[in-house]
Amino acid sequence: SFSFFGNILYLALSTTLTVVMPIDDLAEVDYSLSSLPAVFQPFIDLDLKGTVFPAGNYTASPYVAAPFSVTDQSDSMLFLAFSEYFFQTSSFAYYTAGAFNMTIAEETCSYFNISTEIFGSIIPEVAKYSVTPYPVMLKLMATEIPVISLEQDSFTVEIQGSMEVLAVLPDSTTQSLFTMNVAANSSISLNIFDQKLMGSLCLNR
Repeated sequence: SFSFFGNILYLALSTTLTVVMPIDDLAEVDYSLSSLPAVFQPFIDLDLKGTVFPAGNYTASPYVAAPFSVTDQSDSMLFLAFSEYFFQTSSFAYYTAGAFNMTIAEETCSYFNISTEIFGSIIPEVAKYSVTPYPVMLKLMATEIPVISLEQDSFTVEIQGSMEVLAVLPDSTTQSLFTMNVAANSSISLNIFDQKLMGSLCLNR
């Protein structure tokens, strides 16, 4: 809160007040103060919680925030630092909300046009089952909370999941063809280019 007394501006901040803001329909972030601001002559240091929850569900996070230090950036007007804890709770919140479960079909993705004939040329069992070509639907699901780790100038994301391939029959019902487990490890680097935050993705394995 702000208050004026004469020509002096007082700023009152509380570490007990919970401040939550929605990120989207699936998640909210608690950016309450973790401690009172540290005021120095050249700058003010604000330590915020940065805990992400599923929207409307303040489930206790399985992660513990670890203290970290910020390098001197005296030449910057504003300097933001995000801990690994912020990304870990974000991953937990979106996993709990089911954001990593999706269905890909021709009806939802116009560029997705795969049939059982294509899979039949790769997997003989599919060709035996489906002589007539049928459209294919993919169901992707994360089976564990994705692990996000901060690295030098980038961060890595490890995802364990499964993919079920289904044939879409003429009566709009589906028949499961096969299910496979998927493990992916990717690196993501962020850079500012032409005043825009850009990301580059590299699939490690």
